[in-house]
Amino acid sequence: MRGSQQLSYVPAVNRRDFLQRAACGFGSIALQAMLADIATAAKAPLAPRATHFAARAKRVIFLFMAGGPSQHDLFVPKPRLVRDHGRRVGLTDLPSGAPVGTDKFLTLGPMAPILPRGESGATISTLLPHLAKVADDLCFLHGMQVDNPAHDLATLQFNTGVFNEVRPAMGAWASYGLGSENENLPGFVSIHADADVRAYGSAFLPAAHQGTVIGQIPTDPRESAIRFLSDPETTKDAQRRRIDFVQAANRELLDRIGEDRVMEGVIDSFELAFRMQTATPQLVDLSTEAAETLALYGVGTDATDKNGRACLLARRLCEAGVRFVQVTIGGWDHHGDIRGALPNSCLGADQPVAALIIDLKRRGLLDDTLVVWSGEFGRTPWSQDITGTAPLEKHGREHQPESFTTFLAGGGVRRGFSHGETDEFGYKTTSGRVHIHDLHATILHLLGLDHERLTYRHAGRDYRLTDVYGTVIRQIIA
Repeated sequence: MRGSQQLSYVPAVNRRDFLQRAACGFGSIALQAMLADIATAAKAPLAPRATHFAARAKRVIFLFMAGGPSQHDLFVPKPRLVRDHGRRVGLTDLPSGAPVGTDKFLTLGPMAPILPRGESGATISTLLPHLAKVADDLCFLHGMQVDNPAHDLATLQFNTGVFNEVRPAMGAWASYGLGSENENLPGFVSIHADADVRAYGSAFLPAAHQGTVIGQIPTDPRESAIRFLSDPETTKDAQRRRIDFVQAANRELLDRIGEDRVMEGVIDSFELAFRMQTATPQLVDLSTEAAETLALYGVGTDATDKNGRACLLARRLCEAGVRFVQVTIGGWDHHGDIRGALPNSCLGADQPVAALIIDLKRRGLLDDTLVVWSGEFGRTPWSQDITGTAPLEKHGREHQPESFTTFLAGGGVRRGFSHGETDEFGYKTTSGRVHIHDLHATILHLLGLDHERLTYRHAGRDYRLTDVYGTVIRQIIA
């Protein structure tokens, strides 16, 4: 195995010293080729790289439902919750492992009917009518699990694999392992990113692999979706001369001090930003899309415009060669009045997400694009009366990291398939448990990357997205 696939697990220590020592001490053609690729990667961190094995997916779109959608209201019908709705949990056989104090809460049935859909029979709520129409393209994981019940920490673990350290986001790992298919665009883009930069950062990986943030997607194509990207008061030739001057000074400093990831990141970002000035404006100009496509995503409709634009832009970015696009769709933290709030959350996300899957499929992109839909955790089968006095119809649900639902589509996963089950209460996983490390390992596997070999040496040890854990979920691979 030769070439750039070695880049994914040869540590990036001081490259200059490493290359010189290795070149002097070894003479094999294969090793020389490997070292040449390492040197190339140091100069062009976003250059396309070979995979460890044949990939099923070329790119990933991660649709992050921030706040924790309720699987009990959207995907997992439990007759017991319907039967015991409104009864104290302690009076209906407390589920094994439930936290102390759970017995005083009330069982909550689903907010709307959850029905079998399509030929696969996948169960989806009537609150998600558009997703119901693409049920046979979806692959459900009903036994998902993370390790922390707090929003920030669970979000951090879902994105980086850990909740107690600063580690690279999975988009940064994908960019590091594969590079970008378009030299004028970053390898990782985060749309409507959360305020916590750790969720899309590159940590100790080269800074070129951190997520490029797109906040609000402008309706006016003359406006930039990326802050500080354009300089309308300076000609392109003048900008180029300025950049060349600054870059020369930066490289001279880097030559003197050796490796400096911050300086390397600055050099790379200057060059990428200059190239992006040409590619990005046309890419984020959604007015070039057909009226039918805009309507499909719900662009122009109040409830769906924001998320519709984000999902449509995600498709355009992937089509243009970006490896990993994350779209954050918030509003799922329903501690109170879930009956009143959940329909609005579904209304804003249902049509754009389903449209993305339909659009990718009709353009021939779904087969090699992996779509991942998930929150940081799910919600409990019992209520949470945050005031202590609210009537039952105003109750919400607490966080549940022990089991929740994620779904995938395209990119080599089985269509119309459901993996994993929970107990009759919908609390503990009884089969098909998938820890977040397992999901990360599977995403990398579908991209053609071995999660145990995609490593980076930092602080004296080799790090990877899955740390020392993770098993590929073979059952869901087509």
